[in-house]
Amino acid sequence: MESQDLRKAGLKVTLPRLKVLEILENGSQRHMSAEDVYKALLDQGEEIGLATVYRVLTQFEAAGLVSRHHFDGWQTGSGHSVFEMDSGEHHDHLLCVRCGKVEEFVDKTIETRQQELAHKAGFRMTDHCLYIYGICANCQQTELSKEGIKENIIEA
Repeated sequence: MESQDLRKAGLKVTLPRLKVLEILENGSQRHMSAEDVYKALLDQGEEIGLATVYRVLTQFEAAGLVSRHHFDGWQTGSGHSVFEMDSGEHHDHLLCVRCGKVEEFVDKTIETRQQELAHKAGFRMTDHCLYIYGICANCQQTELSKEGIKENIIEA
């Protein structure tokens, strides 16, 4: 995405907007909080304030450039918003409550079932999201390894 894309979205091209956009597009994480974006900007030597980052992300959301997700209880025990570039394609999320890993997935069966349930209840679905909270395979393996170590210590 470039400066003309900001203009198409009805936004004036400014340095803070370009820098936040660059972080979202090229960052190591696909889902970033405003604080994550702010820290990445600081790491690059950019002097853009946290309030500006929040404002830019809110403007990007209103313009349809990013999607905001509110992952309740994810990582820190309290919900917070994370942002991702809006790819235009619907997807759902698996969230590890231990390490914070986020995996995206698409499942046509789930999508069809949600539409059927909404229709059956007399709802015209306008939007929806599915977040599945759990423990990722890596964290499960780590837990199993720790349990094995504990058992060995107890048996010794």
